[in-house]
Amino acid sequence: MYCRVLEGYEKVLGLEHPDTLTSVGNLGLLLSRQGKYKEAEAMHQRDLKGSEKVLRLEHPDTLTSMANLALTFWRQGRWKEAEDLEMWVMETRKRVLGYKHLATLMIMGNLAFTLKS
Repeated sequence: MYCRVLEGYEKVLGLEHPDTLTSVGNLGLLLSRQGKYKEAEAMHQRDLKGSEKVLRLEHPDTLTSMANLALTFWRQGRWKEAEDLEMWVMETRKRVLGYKHLATLMIMGNLAFTLKS
């Protein structure tokens, strides 16, 4: 179903529309949960590249794309790569969204699990 939704977004909205990129990220999350890490990483990289181009580096959606890629790294035991991304996302979210924002607190929790791992 995610593939069909993504195809529809690509046809109607284009490859770089924010809603299309969200759909790409959602497919990446699903693939990661299924243990299809290579495919998941490709989706997250596509989402991140498009988000950086369309929304810019510090946009909350771009930061979410980075956090999702870090989660895929984490699921593979790629701790250092996950840590580096989560640290950058955390510091940027603190500056952009504030210390008490839910998204900032969530990445702090993710980073704590990564450091523990």
